[in-house]
Amino acid sequence: MDNISAIVSENLKLARQKKRLSLDELAKLTGVSKSMLGQIERGDVNPTISTLWKIANGLKVSFTELVTKPKIDYEVIDRKSREPLIADDGKCRNYPMFTFDSERRFETYYLEIDPDGRLESTPHPDGTEEFITVFSGELVIMTNGQQLNAKDGDSIRFKADQEHVYTNASSDICRLSMIIYYPN
Repeated sequence: MDNISAIVSENLKLARQKKRLSLDELAKLTGVSKSMLGQIERGDVNPTISTLWKIANGLKVSFTELVTKPKIDYEVIDRKSREPLIADDGKCRNYPMFTFDSERRFETYYLEIDPDGRLESTPHPDGTEEFITVFSGELVIMTNGQQLNAKDGDSIRFKADQEHVYTNASSDICRLSMIIYYPN
């Protein structure tokens, strides 16, 4: 649903339902005919800018609320639909799951590290923290002169504003979840 007609269609339906308005009532508030409003809601037409302004003013919402994708309450991501980032040695696959959003201040990844695989990371911005949960295998993280160990079911939190290295210490693939939190 990336084309503008589909976005406007969905946003108009949601706004009208939220305000519990019939198409007749909305037509009176906006000066846009009931039939035109119905066509817009079905995504049959691409409304003009002036029609969108009439609708926005009648609903008492911003123009942007009508023409941008709504934020949804949930999102399901199939890892297989994501293209992994591959480490230099080819032994680590990093799948971006929920990318950074300035309102949330974090991003999440699913990683698979092959036996003897390594992932080296340069320091992230000041105050950044990483939260790791290992689902299978054994993980060793070297950071700030410390060795942090985790195996199946264990979690680690550390300041990631310094160099850090992930190593799979097992003979099986190490699978883990990574959350990176950016405070600023």
